[in-house]
Amino acid sequence: MQVQKKRGRPNSRDRQLNEELIIYVAKTLMREQGKVPSIRALARALDVDAMAIYHYFDNKNSLLKAIISSLMGSIYFPKRDQDWQTSLQLICESYLALLNNYSGLLETLINMPSDGPISVFYERFNKVISPLNFPTQKQQQAFLLLLNFLHGQALLSKDSESYNEDDLKGALAFYFGALEVI
Repeated sequence: MQVQKKRGRPNSRDRQLNEELIIYVAKTLMREQGKVPSIRALARALDVDAMAIYHYFDNKNSLLKAIISSLMGSIYFPKRDQDWQTSLQLICESYLALLNNYSGLLETLINMPSDGPISVFYERFNKVISPLNFPTQKQQQAFLLLLNFLHGQALLSKDSESYNEDDLKGALAFYFGALEVI
């Protein structure tokens, strides 16, 4: 006996399908497959009709933003009592871990039409380096330099022979020293 998929809008009695579950399953598929799942693949994994997902998300872009925002929200949040170098290192390490755990994430971030999801990283970066009192332009330049470096590190880490965690710590120490001189 084959179970019929639920079609269309979710039944009000069936509270199992919700935004949180859809995002969770989408992130799981993304982690396993290395790319953002299609609406159809996501619907199959949830055992619902694809239109049920559209009840919660207007289109694939709104679902993509929700997935990426959820992932970016897992980046380390700095603590008040930490020095800025420790906080920034932990932010960088958690961002790299996120990129490494979700191999399709970097490509997705680069190809997204808006900078929205990366703003989480930018806000945490700004919070951490605020004691350095950089002018806005210098702060943005420091952020872009760090972001491009981390993206390069994420690409290197796919080739485990080339990636060295000590090299990352050394490069970050050099970067931190440069920030203190500016």
